[in-house]
Amino acid sequence: MDRQTLCPEMIGRRAFLRAGVAGLGGLGLADLLRLQDRAPAATRSRRGTACILVWLDGGPSHLDTYDLKPEVPSEFRGPFQPIHTRVPGLDICELLPRHARLADKFTLIRSCTHTAADHAMGAQYMLSGRTSSGPNGLEPNKRFPDLGTIIKWTGPPGHDGLPNYVGVPRRHESAGPGYLGTAYEPFEVRANPNKPEFQVPNLGLPSGRTARLHDRMALLRKFDATRRDLDQRGLMQAMDSYDQEAVRLLTGGRARKAFDLSRVDPRERDRYGRSYVGQNLLLARRLVEAGITFVHADGRHFADVAPGIQSDWDDHAGFPCNIFESMEKRLPWFDQAVSALIEDLYDRGLDKRVLVVVTGEFGRTPRIHLKTNQKTGVVQAGREHWSKAMSMLVSGGGLKMGQVIGSTTARGEMPKERPLRPGDLLATVYRHLGIDTSREYLDRRGRPLPILTDGEPIAELFG
Repeated sequence: MDRQTLCPEMIGRRAFLRAGVAGLGGLGLADLLRLQDRAPAATRSRRGTACILVWLDGGPSHLDTYDLKPEVPSEFRGPFQPIHTRVPGLDICELLPRHARLADKFTLIRSCTHTAADHAMGAQYMLSGRTSSGPNGLEPNKRFPDLGTIIKWTGPPGHDGLPNYVGVPRRHESAGPGYLGTAYEPFEVRANPNKPEFQVPNLGLPSGRTARLHDRMALLRKFDATRRDLDQRGLMQAMDSYDQEAVRLLTGGRARKAFDLSRVDPRERDRYGRSYVGQNLLLARRLVEAGITFVHADGRHFADVAPGIQSDWDDHAGFPCNIFESMEKRLPWFDQAVSALIEDLYDRGLDKRVLVVVTGEFGRTPRIHLKTNQKTGVVQAGREHWSKAMSMLVSGGGLKMGQVIGSTTARGEMPKERPLRPGDLLATVYRHLGIDTSREYLDRRGRPLPILTDGEPIAELFG
C-alpha cells in the first residue's frame, strides 16, 4: 500500500473518501461512514429536531429583498417597491409575493452585522461564529468547524442509519470540519436534482446483489485488518462499525426512497419550481422528513432558469448582468422555492421540529455602484460586498414567527436596533437542536475550544 493511501492530507478529500471501496463496487457512502470517528456515547441533542440551512452564496442584497428603503435618494434606492405582507409592519420586495402571503410563518432578522466582507471569511464567520487565520482563511487545517460539522460531532446518527449531515448537493467550499478532520464531512449528493437523470452516486444496489455485497463486506474487513496494522494515524479505527450502517442504507430502502425524486408527484415538484434551487429545497425537505438532522442546501444558482445572470448572489457592478435585471429574473424562482418549503413544513406538521434558516455570508452596499462591463461595454449597476448589515429569514422550529427582529439605519448601512452577530444565529440553531455550546473540542494545537465563545440564542424567537 502506498503512502498516499494512508495519508488523506496528501490527496483530495473526495479521492480519499473513494479510496479502498473498489471492492464494494464504488460504495461511496460506506467509505464515508467507515471513516468517521466514534461518536461520543452521551449526547444532549434533542432527538427528532432538524435544521435546513438554505445557503445564499455570494451575499444577497438586503436592500432589494427583505429590507427595502423606498425613501432614500436614487443613488441608494433600487427600482423595486415594498409590498405589505399578512403581518402588519412587515414589508418586503414586490418580487416576493408568495413570501408576503405566508409571512406569519417566518421571522425576518434585519440587523445581523459582522466584519468579514470577503466571501470565504464571511462564510466561515456565518457558519462557525469565528474567522480563521491566513489569506481568506482557506487553509483547511486552520478552519474552525462549521455548523454542520458540530452537529455531526455532537449528535447521534440519523434515523435508521441515515447520515445526520447531508450537503445538497454539497457543503460550502469555504467551510468544513477544520480541526475536527475528515471524519466529520457530510454525505454529499454531488448531483443536480433538477436534471432528468438525477440520482445520488453510489447509493443504488441492483437487485440480486445483496448476497454478493455481504461477501465483499467480509473480504473488505480482512483487508481492513491489514490496513489498520499499517495505519499510523488511527484513521481506520472506526471503519468496521460503519459497514453495517452502509449496508442498511443500501438494502433497507429508506435512503433510496428519501433521495429518489423520480417517484415524487410531478405537481409537488412543480410547486417548488423546476430549478436547481427549487429541487434542492424539495430534496432537503424529504431528507429531514426521513430523519436526517441537518441539511446544507445550496440556494445560489438560478442560471439554469435565468440564463445570462450572475451564477450566484454576488451582484457586483459591471458583472454579467445589471443587479436589478438579475434580481428581476432570480427572485420569482427564489420566492417559489422558499415559500413551497415553508408551506410544506407547516402542512406536514414538521414546523415544530424542523427549523429553516435562509441566509448568505453578508449583504450588499447601500450605495449603487456603476461600472462598464469589459465584454459588452455597457455600464451596469451593482452593489458590492457589505458585512455591516444583512437580513436573514428563519421559519419553524417551534419558534415565534410573524415578526421582524432588529432594524437598520435609514440607508440600510448598519443596525439601528438590536444588532446581532453570526454567533447569535448559531446559538439559536444549537439551542433548537439541544446542543450545549460550552462543549469543547481540541484545535490543531491540542487546546480545548468551546463550540461558541460569542453568541446567545435570539430571545425574541423563543417568545
